Amino acid sequence: MRVLRLYDASSIGDYTLCYADGDGGGATYVDDVPAKLTFAYAGEPLADEGTDAVLTIVLPQDVKLDDGGLLAVDGGETVLRWNSQDRAFSVVTAGFLSVSARVEVWRSIKTAVLTVSDKGSCGARADTAGPALEALALGLGAEVLDRKIVPDDADAIQSAVTAWCEAGYNLVLTTGGTGLSGRDVTPEALLSIADKVVPGFGEMMRMETLVYTQRAFLTRGLAVIKGKTLIVAFPGSKRGASQCFTAIADGLRHGVETLAGWEKECGGGRG
Repeated sequence: MRVLRLYDASSIGDYTLCYADGDGGGATYVDDVPAKLTFAYAGEPLADEGTDAVLTIVLPQDVKLDDGGLLAVDGGETVLRWNSQDRAFSVVTAGFLSVSARVEVWRSIKTAVLTVSDKGSCGARADTAGPALEALALGLGAEVLDRKIVPDDADAIQSAVTAWCEAGYNLVLTTGGTGLSGRDVTPEALLSIADKVVPGFGEMMRMETLVYTQRAFLTRGLAVIKGKTLIVAFPGSKRGASQCFTAIADGLRHGVETLAGWEKECGGGRG
């Protein structure tokens, strides 16, 4: 599916290309000008000419957007979240909108982030890796609904992750506890509750991050499945977690969709 038209009812008229951004507080901007982002199906009436600050994305009739659903443009280079009550998009990932750009409809991924750190859990160290993972996950359509910091303790890790799995979360991201010290127990904690292991995630993390450090093979990052939840363990540093996330990003959303049984209903085609 593709964008058919970008219609600005103000004096600007039609766009062929524009940049959509947001301030994190709900405000949206088109080419740095405050604007409401909405959509209409081909053939439907558009906003009256002269209406200020409304950009309408015209889409094919077979695009189905539910409340909270995501419109991913050009494979996720730009991601918009639909609010049916306001009949407006919020900007999840800023980027360009253009006529004829490919669009996909994504379900929101119910996500939680767990930081495993003795010092972080008692307030002696600021958590930077957890927020970094949150920001990266947003670009894949994640909706981070919960976050926790626990010490390097297997029981604490198991308890937090199990609770999220039982609550129906699609994705759990952990950071920390994947090294070689005696206190690093995150892989063991996750393996003890796993139904399945997905070895490719850890393999890809180590392989791809070798370009940054020759010691990348020492990380014990991994991915497991419990029920319908995909759980991925990342290193504890902001840089290491971010690099490892980038290494697996291309397959992460597809993995969640497959596990949840969404792969046949999401994506919407690549016409």
